Amino acid sequence: LKISSGKIEVYGKDVATEADEVRKLISYLPEDAGAYKDMTGRRYLTFIASLAAPSQERDAMVERGIALADLGEKIDFRIDTYSKGMMRRLLIARAIMTAPKLAIMDEVTSGLDVINAYEIREVIRGIAKDGVTVVMSSHNMFEVDMLCDRVGMIDQGNLIDVGTPSELKEKYGKETLEEVFVAAVKGA
Repeated sequence: LKISSGKIEVYGKDVATEADEVRKLISYLPEDAGAYKDMTGRRYLTFIASLAAPSQERDAMVERGIALADLGEKIDFRIDTYSKGMMRRLLIARAIMTAPKLAIMDEVTSGLDVINAYEIREVIRGIAKDGVTVVMSSHNMFEVDMLCDRVGMIDQGNLIDVGTPSELKEKYGKETLEEVFVAAVKGA
């Protein structure tokens, strides 16, 4: 996308003039991300590290990815044998092992069972505690309430309100963010 007006900065770097530097600061994980299924998890992380880092940093990056994925011996199994939860863990590890300052994640627990969703939320909490800014999109307002310090509610492409979960619940007189969203959208 071309910038039509104004200026965008990410951690003080101008997106238009320092795009390569900005890319080093950000990771993005879309909901429908995939991996090369004929590779093992370890080989996939090694491949991604070879694209993302100078040779002297790759081994440490891969080890960080393996630790984040927390797949045990299955890191050496072919990806086409992974469950959806295992795949999601691998992809989150891929996104985070590069040590981004900003991680953008879309629907990170969509379609996962309770245990995998819980474990992925724990990974997100951990990376946030380590200083990574996590921006996530989700339709699961209960998850948003559990994970997010600030919430921006979007309806049909328009930002309709922003605040902490507590501020938004107080403002709308509601007990849950789901109720807040409905009230904000319907004007109730």
